[in-house]
Amino acid sequence: MEETIKFKVNGKPTEITVDSDRMLLWVLRTDLALTGTKYGCGEGYCGACTVLVDDEPIRSCLTPVKDVKGKEVVTIEGLANNGSLHPLQKAFMEHDALQCGFCTPGMILSAYGLLRENPQPSYSEILQGMEDNLCRCGAHKRVVEAIQAAAKEMK
Repeated sequence: MEETIKFKVNGKPTEITVDSDRMLLWVLRTDLALTGTKYGCGEGYCGACTVLVDDEPIRSCLTPVKDVKGKEVVTIEGLANNGSLHPLQKAFMEHDALQCGFCTPGMILSAYGLLRENPQPSYSEILQGMEDNLCRCGAHKRVVEAIQAAAKEMK
């Protein structure tokens, strides 16, 4: 059923009339042209579609847009502040924590949630916290190093 949904995306008030059961992933990518959020598996397993809703990482491929009514959504495009990259974005670049880059937006936003809950995680806590984000390129060691570096900078 079509419904007008109001929410914030990357700090900007947004109003869109769509099928309220449409997945947030497709609203972001198709209707709002925020293509940093990726479609991976479509079943919530890979993490490529991770965005923040009220500062919590969620899988946008499993979240109907009606569930974000009145909430704040942050995509990888909105993590930077006034043109300055977020420490996680910088650390991923500096530590070469990406190869193809497809999983990177979801990894960064999941790492944001991890560091929000645990600002100084151990190596094993990072591994555990990131285990639901899949990377076929094998950059996992560099991802952990990037998260450790960002945690130090964000301290």
